[in-house]
Amino acid sequence: MSGLTFSCTGVRADPYAAGPTLVFRLRIVAGGGAPVHALVLRCQLRIEPARRPYGAGEEKRLGVLFGERKRWSSTLNPIQLAQVSLTVPGFTGETEADLVVPCTYDMDIAATQYFRALEDGEAPLLLLFSGTAFTGTGGFRVEPVPWDREASCRLPVQVWRDMIEQHFPGCGWLRLTRDTMDALVEYRARHGLPSWESTVRALLAAAPAEGSLL
Repeated sequence: MSGLTFSCTGVRADPYAAGPTLVFRLRIVAGGGAPVHALVLRCQLRIEPARRPYGAGEEKRLGVLFGERKRWSSTLNPIQLAQVSLTVPGFTGETEADLVVPCTYDMDIAATQYFRALEDGEAPLLLLFSGTAFTGTGGFRVEPVPWDREASCRLPVQVWRDMIEQHFPGCGWLRLTRDTMDALVEYRARHGLPSWESTVRALLAAAPAEGSLL
């Protein structure tokens, strides 16, 4: 359906979701005056890191993803955030709908590393749409949503932080292999450490050369 356009009018965290969840408010316009009986959409959300500046502290933390700043002209590539589906009820002219996007705080995920590296400001996102439109006046037609439909969005860093803090207050998560976990269990037992927090802190304090990381 060539006359279909999308824009994002805002983004918020869902305070009642079971896990970290962002809600993007979409404005959808269908040109030509023909009614849209329903839209079945697929949306790919990706971070566009080249669309914002970075301070010295952010540069250091983003080195894990992009390497040294002198290489950023070739390494500052888009990062996949999520891929979700949405069914929009019938409308004529224009409508608005919520796109619900579950998120993760897994530090192995590039998107999580990116958001955690940012100090303030906004993260530039691009929403890419495809799917099927059911349209027609006095009949019924099935049309594809063109692959070039997209919408830009700027996600405030504070929205992301507040969302994560709601579900993981004052902490984060790391995924470890079974062998590494077994070694940590043995180290904790051998040293009589009371918690995993104290176990990791003991290992960091014993880190050579660079001094204590705490």
